[in-house]
Amino acid sequence: MFKTRLLSGIVLVIILIATVGYGGNLLFGVLAVISLIGMGELYKVVDVQRKALGVTGYLGALVYYALLYTDRMEWMTAFTILFLVVVMAVYVFTFPAFRTEQVMVTFFGLFYVAVMLSYVYQTRMLPDGGVAVWLIFLSSWGCDTCAYCVGMLIGKHKMAPRLSPKKSVEGGVGGVLGAALLGALFSLAMNQWGGADVDPLFYAVICGVGGVISQIGDLAASAIKRNHNVKDYGKLIPGHGGILDRFDSVIFTAPVIYYLAWLIG
Repeated sequence: MFKTRLLSGIVLVIILIATVGYGGNLLFGVLAVISLIGMGELYKVVDVQRKALGVTGYLGALVYYALLYTDRMEWMTAFTILFLVVVMAVYVFTFPAFRTEQVMVTFFGLFYVAVMLSYVYQTRMLPDGGVAVWLIFLSSWGCDTCAYCVGMLIGKHKMAPRLSPKKSVEGGVGGVLGAALLGALFSLAMNQWGGADVDPLFYAVICGVGGVISQIGDLAASAIKRNHNVKDYGKLIPGHGGILDRFDSVIFTAPVIYYLAWLIG
């Protein structure tokens, strides 16, 4: 199991470096596909993934990515209202095929998965996005790794025993500090070998904040699974689970890093 998880993790990192490093249309397309898969995993939890409500959600995600690609984000408010109207129309004209919970998850899923993940692409497209985009993964996956290591060594006090019994307060603090350290080291490396000119303190703060948010994202995904007695969202990534199991923290971190990078930049 460990070897499978390690191997799939290495493959995932290679794909990540290739797509995020290249950016542009490649990254945009990969994120769109990942978003649709992730929405399918979430919709499966409430059994709408292959039904009218699920299809409505997928079409909404495609429209959103079309707006993003054509730089028509000023239409976002109108799109949100229209999407809600269409979802409710499916609900009422197929009544009583769906429950209220299924309708709400359909609407929520578009923003929770597709919109939030799209901020990886939006961060990459910032003037310094080629460097800043990596802070998303340093503060999410880096925090997760550091939290695990610290928690295994000195973890005693449970952070959220009903959601994730293995997570500790000590591990959470270690994860945030570890993410901040990774951000500072990353900035020094980029300044030295990447021709960048970034302040290590700024990147440490960004990654530290991102580390806090990433843990909320991780626990939020766990809460949804607990409420529906689901162990993993999927089996797409061997040893890790589904897209949402691996990108749960990235989903929350990406928008935060984008706006922090935009403000500081």
